[in-house]
Amino acid sequence: MSLFTRRGLLKTAATFGAAGVGYGAIGRFGGWAAASPDPVVLRTAKIQATLMDGSQTNNVLTYGSAGMPPVLRMRKGEPFAARLVNAIDDPTTIHWHGIRLPNKMDGVPFLVQPYVYTGDHFDYAFTPPDAGTFWYHPHCNTLEQMGHGLTGVIVVENPGDQQFDAEVVLNLRDWRLGDDAQFIEQFRPRDAARTGTYGTVRTANWLDQPRYDAPSGGLVRLRVAISDVTRIYAFRVEGGEAEVIALDGNPVPRRFSPDALLLGPGQRMELAVRMPDDEGATVSLRDVRGTKPKVIATLRSVGASLKRDARDVAPLEPNPVPEVDLSTAQHISLALSATAENVPSNGICGSLGYSFWAINKVPWPGDTPDPTAPLAELKLGKSYVIDMENLTPQSHPIHLHGMSFKVLSSSTRQVEPLISDTYLIQANEKVSLGFVADNPGDWLLHCHIIEHQKSGMTSYVRVV
Repeated sequence: MSLFTRRGLLKTAATFGAAGVGYGAIGRFGGWAAASPDPVVLRTAKIQATLMDGSQTNNVLTYGSAGMPPVLRMRKGEPFAARLVNAIDDPTTIHWHGIRLPNKMDGVPFLVQPYVYTGDHFDYAFTPPDAGTFWYHPHCNTLEQMGHGLTGVIVVENPGDQQFDAEVVLNLRDWRLGDDAQFIEQFRPRDAARTGTYGTVRTANWLDQPRYDAPSGGLVRLRVAISDVTRIYAFRVEGGEAEVIALDGNPVPRRFSPDALLLGPGQRMELAVRMPDDEGATVSLRDVRGTKPKVIATLRSVGASLKRDARDVAPLEPNPVPEVDLSTAQHISLALSATAENVPSNGICGSLGYSFWAINKVPWPGDTPDPTAPLAELKLGKSYVIDMENLTPQSHPIHLHGMSFKVLSSSTRQVEPLISDTYLIQANEKVSLGFVADNPGDWLLHCHIIEHQKSGMTSYVRVV
């Protein structure tokens, strides 16, 4: 279910939020915690699913036995654990996108953990320090596994947050399907060298334009995660009042209407939606990017109006992300570019066999025990600013694992001081992102258009 009432939320939180043997807070990210209930079991599976026109699509991948991967619910500051059981033919891992966790829990093959081969399992355990909307996906055979369905949403709850009258969680993704509803090639090299290869079927929660009922005149918390491998969205809400209250797991400094808000793969958005008073009236979330706007999902008012006031939505509590000290911060130059350099393509989880993209003129070589030197070696607890320049004509959602940054400035527009883990950098833009290196380990930094990631736009930083 993707619509949650207050009672349902409490029940779900009790099921998932306290599960597992977790890591507690020694420092901020490491150390063992006391034993908790059994971990959530995430078993990969290959299934049939209805994704278009009532036809069955074969070889869809999920966690569980049927349908979309579950929405995982955790609680801020409480231990969580999950056991990945691999029941598909290919090795896999799980990356917990946006969650600041111990390095060995990050799910990146070779860099921090081994592959999980068919029939094997791996235990993940951590305590999420931040509340918000996050998601989980493989970091092995990424294009194929994510493209076939292995993407799920995470909700980390803050018990102190205001209660909404309902909550809707949307997992947005495309599918590369032919007319017979079966998978076609995941990528085309000529598209990978540009914006990426788009899907042919667009869904929210594996459905075409799903509709969810919500209390008339009520306040709805709408959580949206872009788990697609390529598509950039421009969001707009029609039919009701809506304000952005959080982006990428963190409260926004100033709330605003999502008027063609651009977000890319890997990013998340939370909206406070005030439903219409009239029963049967609808609110639609739309993607207005490009020449073919599309309704993503619809909310329908049901019952007598609760007559809630949108101004009653209280500010969300900030997450405990350390503040960058700009007076002492060291600057790191980072350039995104195309490349003509060829790299090996013999890794299980590595290259697609092409090198189109690079970071600081170095394309990522794929899965190897010694892939390349880190972009930078950072001192634990010190402040840094990444000065990132996009030398390409394409947009790139750049994601940093393990840490959160503050958006400081842009050469092309005025920016809000957002806290995030993913930044959608535009063509020819220069942006400065400040952060504190507060989490030891090797942390990947890459474009989340997966074809760009897999064809070179990947590197990492080392915090010691």
